Amino acid sequence: MYLTGREQALVADIFKVLADSLPEHEMRREVGRYLLDLLHADYLGSYVWDGVRGRFDNRVALNMSDDNLSAYEHYFQYRDSLTPRLQRCATAVRLTDVIPQDELMRSELFNDFLSLDGLHWGLNLFAWTDGENIGDLRIWRSQHRDNFSDHELALLELVRPAFTVALARARKEAGIAKPAAEPAPADLGDAFARLTRREREVVELVSEGLLDKEIAQRLGISYTTVRTHLDRSFQKLGVSNRSRLARLVRPAGR
Repeated sequence: MYLTGREQALVADIFKVLADSLPEHEMRREVGRYLLDLLHADYLGSYVWDGVRGRFDNRVALNMSDDNLSAYEHYFQYRDSLTPRLQRCATAVRLTDVIPQDELMRSELFNDFLSLDGLHWGLNLFAWTDGENIGDLRIWRSQHRDNFSDHELALLELVRPAFTVALARARKEAGIAKPAAEPAPADLGDAFARLTRREREVVELVSEGLLDKEIAQRLGISYTTVRTHLDRSFQKLGVSNRSRLARLVRPAGR
């Protein structure tokens, strides 16, 4: 992979930050600053995944509004069907490699969250170690720029292994233990039995990683109906989001 002199200098600066024993919150922020420069990007959001509570926490952000991010944390992350698909990616990924841009632009997530701060083109990195997602980097460009190139995707992937090691080390030094596996409810079988046929179909497709609009097309029902079935399934199964739902479904053999 060819790097320009500028890129070599910025990558070296990133690796230097990752080699230092910085607190994980500070490390993510400093790496994010260099990555915005390296990738000609405008915005950064970064979270740590809490597998026990099934939510993204411990925000780091650059050039994004606190109010908008709070709305994501309290509302959108529980209704976002895209991020769980991105989260399962083991390497750096462009959003347009997972969802067409025009489809993203029609979503509630885009119109009521992303576009408010001007986020348009996305590039994500989810750090995984020992089967656990321990943190992420969500990098965005505004609409007036072009989408991220293959070269820029490769640059982020170049950083991923060192970022993962540094984040795992920082968490260990801070005494952040790996969360215990989330136990399935004792009455999980009974809970699944209470789902209607259509709710089970929706749950199955969610566990396969399909977006709500894809589920609606697959089943020949409306997007709103999918949301209704999914919300009812959440209540019956005692989960709060799609990731926790998928973890319950897969061990159950569904």
